[in-house]
Amino acid sequence: MAYNLAVESMATLNKNSASLMLKYESHGATDVTGFGIMGHAQNLAEAQFDKVDLVMNSLPIIQHMEKNIEGLPDFAVAKGWSAETSGGILCMLPKEKAKGFMQEHMDEFGHETWIVGEVVKGTNSARITEDREIVSINKSFLH
Repeated sequence: MAYNLAVESMATLNKNSASLMLKYESHGATDVTGFGIMGHAQNLAEAQFDKVDLVMNSLPIIQHMEKNIEGLPDFAVAKGWSAETSGGILCMLPKEKAKGFMQEHMDEFGHETWIVGEVVKGTNSARITEDREIVSINKSFLH
């Protein structure tokens, strides 16, 4: 199951998300690939003119992929550092527009999306809260 979900995710283009990001006035975005969500979030935070932090309190992860298996390398998935081939888009939307973006994304393209955190005043850095929630993806995210 994990293999099929990973292939589905990697085969899904980000074009649809990008078109809705314009409509819903995204303030910034990055793909999530070789640096993991934390590396890309840090780069995005550093590129902001305003002093803000990206604080993530939720991580969507294919079911069981956050677990460490004895004898195998720790890919730091649950810490946000896992390099991905094509992990989707991390975008910053006005808070009041996020639900509309998510609903239209589902209605128009059949893709589930998630709120993973918030933008707060800060020092142009990114972090994952210690009590972050792992959103276990165990079914096709295409509906």
